[in-house]
Amino acid sequence: MSRDVQISDERDAPLADFDCQSCGACCSYSSEWPRFSLESDEALELIPEQYRSADQSGMRCEGERCLALSGKIGEATACMIYAVRPDVCRACLPGDPECLIAREAHGIV
Repeated sequence: MSRDVQISDERDAPLADFDCQSCGACCSYSSEWPRFSLESDEALELIPEQYRSADQSGMRCEGERCLALSGKIGEATACMIYAVRPDVCRACLPGDPECLIAREAHGIV
């Protein structure tokens, strides 16, 4: 499922397409990002254990990259647990300030 959205950033950039499945920058920007905060115990149980951090505070990462992200950043990516991803992941929207920061860090324009 593609998440193509047209959004203008706060710097008045022209409208651009943001396709999450050809990006993945937000899922590989910070090991602190994919944290658990609003999830119920039941929601957390839906996330496979191999993707949860040892202390159960967020998603397990390798370096800065969430282990539930498959594919190559900037080319083709997918979330292995998209249907049960954490609330913080659901809140990140294509073209929002967090998206733009992560894209810039990976050199994706």
